[in-house]
Amino acid sequence: RPYMILTSHHHVFASLPQMERGVAKVLGGDPKGNNFLYTNGKSVIIRNIDNPAIADIYTEHAHQVTVAKYAPSGFYIASGDVSGKIRIWDTTQKEHLLKYEYQPFGGRIKDIAWTEDSKRIAVVGEGREKFGAVFLWDTGSSVGEIAGHFKVINSVDIKQTRPYRLITGSDDSCGAFFEGPPFKFKFTLPDHSGFVNCVRFSPDGTRFATASADYQIVIYDGKTGEKVSTLGGEKAHDGGVYAISWSPDSSRLISASGDKTVKLWDVGAGTAVTTFNMGADVADQQLGCLWQKDYFLSVSLSGFINYLDKNNPDRPIRVIKGHSKSIQSLTVHKNEGRTYIYSGSHDGHINILSYSLTFPVHYWDAETGDNDDFLGKGHSNQVSKMVVDDTNQLVTCSMDDTLRYTDLNKKEYSASDLVKMDFQPKSVSVAPGGLTLAVCIGQVVLLKDKKKVFTLEGLDYEPAAGAIHPGGSTAAVGGADGKVHLYSIQGNTLKKDSTTMEAKGPVTDMAYSNDGAYLAVTDEKKVVTVFSVADGYSVKNDFYGHHAKIMTVAWSPDNEHFASSGMDNMVYVWTVSDADTRIKLPDTHRLHHVSGLAWIDEHTLVTTSLDATVKQWTVKF
Repeated sequence: RPYMILTSHHHVFASLPQMERGVAKVLGGDPKGNNFLYTNGKSVIIRNIDNPAIADIYTEHAHQVTVAKYAPSGFYIASGDVSGKIRIWDTTQKEHLLKYEYQPFGGRIKDIAWTEDSKRIAVVGEGREKFGAVFLWDTGSSVGEIAGHFKVINSVDIKQTRPYRLITGSDDSCGAFFEGPPFKFKFTLPDHSGFVNCVRFSPDGTRFATASADYQIVIYDGKTGEKVSTLGGEKAHDGGVYAISWSPDSSRLISASGDKTVKLWDVGAGTAVTTFNMGADVADQQLGCLWQKDYFLSVSLSGFINYLDKNNPDRPIRVIKGHSKSIQSLTVHKNEGRTYIYSGSHDGHINILSYSLTFPVHYWDAETGDNDDFLGKGHSNQVSKMVVDDTNQLVTCSMDDTLRYTDLNKKEYSASDLVKMDFQPKSVSVAPGGLTLAVCIGQVVLLKDKKKVFTLEGLDYEPAAGAIHPGGSTAAVGGADGKVHLYSIQGNTLKKDSTTMEAKGPVTDMAYSNDGAYLAVTDEKKVVTVFSVADGYSVKNDFYGHHAKIMTVAWSPDNEHFASSGMDNMVYVWTVSDADTRIKLPDTHRLHHVSGLAWIDEHTLVTTSLDATVKQWTVKF
């Protein structure tokens, strides 16, 4: 069948870093000072430091990526994954062409360092046969040996001035000092009593620092490796120190700690100039930091990226929020000239992305893309579906067996607007007059004004998806039996209609067009069937094109077009009256299928995926 391939402009709202409790997160900085980078899943995310709404994503690793670092030239990035693969790729082209790929050892890579001429790379981690390697970037041939540790090496750095020196830090509570090239082990640095999480040379090479789970930061002479001092006397922090980053002039450094603070140190005096208090929650532990140009960045266990303000240490200049876990659901809402994208992830987190649309309508102003989240305690498990009702409430259903109604003007979860369900809800839809239809495993529940008023149980089919007609008179429920069952809403009850329609296979999702004229039904047999409501739900058209089970469907505001996404990682935009014309959005989210679809206007489609990113596409007919 003919279709048009859409090479559309799209905008990426990047994921946050993937975080793990008690594990340091390495942030990379580009030598020109414009970008910073981190990893999430199989992706490397590059963000503009002045405007983090500008982002680029590299998705070529086959395994979870753990660390990425710019070459000092700025032209290449080396990224390493859990299998021990290192990929060196181009930063200047949009395609990020692969230059070289190596496997220095088998196992998780934890840190990477380059020599200042961008010719040699050191890699450390959890190798089975060794914990580190140093090699030439263009041939992979060895330029020394990383020895001297008997446990995982967490961190490595190379002095950026000659004569070269290399340092490592390990779970064996020691650092190690090497001379080269070729790099040879000289001696152990035995000054810590806990895991050494991070080791870093000052940019001028005169000093290096080691940071440890023993709350200490030790300063050494960069050329000889002799101990010079410890920061803060007995201890630098009241918790393990996970990361350190030097100032460009080599006189100061910042440190990130499990005590939920970041400190700014005057290295010569050995004292903390500023302490940034990041909060009281476990999620506020600080696991990574980067000093880039005039910016101090830190990363919380929550994945939030903090831009610290030394003039106001208890209040960051900005906090980049978003998702660090896979996104499962999505809806869009417009309010007073602003557009809000609500997305829910598999850890129960709901993110609010807001911006104002400028003229022309489908031009997106990246400057205003702000992320936020609701106050208070929300869902404790995956948010499966979400929709906004006519009273500006966000209605969400979750695997924690609840429905929540959240007032979008207040942006705060409310304990009283929580409805506990008997079974896990899979889908939720709303209609004017306070109506909500929740399709749960084994039952269908009608709610009115946030209260359950009617439950269908003991059904002879397994309900899978549901939709209320915008007029509020009919509820359609799609089943694993491949049928669509209609119920009329009479007062507070659901009455079974004699009409049932046939889909081509077990139903996966369904939606009425905004004007109520059509019902689109997707199924496991890769077909979208559109029924015409006024014609007694006769079939208007069948839409073929997906190569795998279809997951979700969303109607354009024009009621003439709708989008579908499938397990084939494809998104198609269809025209109701012409089943042969379809627009294909290629490579929407390269690594995973699209989990959520929503329209902002008739030319702007938003997609979400398990890669924790939100993307916006311009669709032209």
